[in-house]
Amino acid sequence: MFHIRLGIPDVAEFWNNLTNKVKADEASKTEIRLYQMIGKAMALLSNNPRHPGLHSHEISALSARYGEKVWESYLQNNTPSAGRIFWVYGPSAGDITIIGIEPHPNDKSNAYKKITLSAMGDEISE
Repeated sequence: MFHIRLGIPDVAEFWNNLTNKVKADEASKTEIRLYQMIGKAMALLSNNPRHPGLHSHEISALSARYGEKVWESYLQNNTPSAGRIFWVYGPSAGDITIIGIEPHPNDKSNAYKKITLSAMGDEISE
């Protein structure tokens, strides 16, 4: 099993805000669905980053920019602007760090230039 970590500052802040809204019963239906999809993806990543439902694959343009292999996994499929989760192995053996959560890029020529990537960060605490 892998330990899931959150990239800082963007991913950690996004996830913590979303979690707090859901727990305080202040989240919209869309936010609740997103929380569920991300939670499911994190559980699948923790157990098996190559799970078929995640469709994990390396994004070489982001790997070159980030300086190590960046992987993309699906939050959803066959949906306009379907959600994607971007992650790397590390910083330690047995860790996966989520460095981006974004809609699938639609711009074919510069698809991954607009993706915001966080730095390695904190382990998820629940």
